[in-house]
Amino acid sequence: MTGTGDEKHYGHGPEQVGEPRPKKAWPEKQKGPVLVRRDQVGESTTDQRLLDTTGPTDWLHTDPWRVLRITSEFVEGFGALAELPPAVSVFGSARTPVDSPEYAAGVAIGRALAEAGYAVITGGGPGAMEAANRGASDAGGLSVGLGIELPFEQGLNEFVDLGLNFRYFFVRKTMFVKYAQGFVVLPGGLGTLDELFEALTLVQTKKVTRFPVILFGSAYWGGLVDWLRNTLVAQGKAAPHDLELFHVTDEIDEVMKILAEARRPATEI
Repeated sequence: MTGTGDEKHYGHGPEQVGEPRPKKAWPEKQKGPVLVRRDQVGESTTDQRLLDTTGPTDWLHTDPWRVLRITSEFVEGFGALAELPPAVSVFGSARTPVDSPEYAAGVAIGRALAEAGYAVITGGGPGAMEAANRGASDAGGLSVGLGIELPFEQGLNEFVDLGLNFRYFFVRKTMFVKYAQGFVVLPGGLGTLDELFEALTLVQTKKVTRFPVILFGSAYWGGLVDWLRNTLVAQGKAAPHDLELFHVTDEIDEVMKILAEARRPATEI
């Protein structure tokens, strides 16, 4: 059909120029990149809610606000730790007594790491964590503590030179792995096991490479290793070579040797 010149085509059929569009029968508001309509349209603006200091504080506990707090923790962590020298994370129980052989081992390991030029990163708490921080501090090395907000929070131990406190475990875990070249795991409880298996999973799935995980204390860790071999691997839940993802030792010299081997360029191995 031939047009008369009084109509134009816009791809989906003719539309009379100047013809008013039908008015929407529902309310509509643009909130930044978000479009809301009907019952989703509120009566206040974003600026109004920001400046209205007498308003409710429930927004502090909403998921969007939590995302910003999580982001801020990553930013603060990356900013504080980005210039660390080569580092090793040391884990162990917060309940390790100061007069125990395990505490003495933690001090010795922290000292050996510092003397080898490593920064020592721990969870910043008491017990085995304090021991490793203490050894590093005594040797003049950089002693780092990454604390976590807990109901039974005890604060960072006195031997921490550079300390951060986190609200979220997963942000803290990222810092432990990102800024360390290996893990040394002293006898510990559920938190220590959590960090241990997180590291083993990352190595197994090749999310991190050339990352030694060293279990210190064969008497303590022997039962777990036996279970991994005789149950997990035996029943096909893990591969036999997964047992090679970690080392077990009672010797600090061997700890240092394993870490040194992992630092060597691949072309030298």
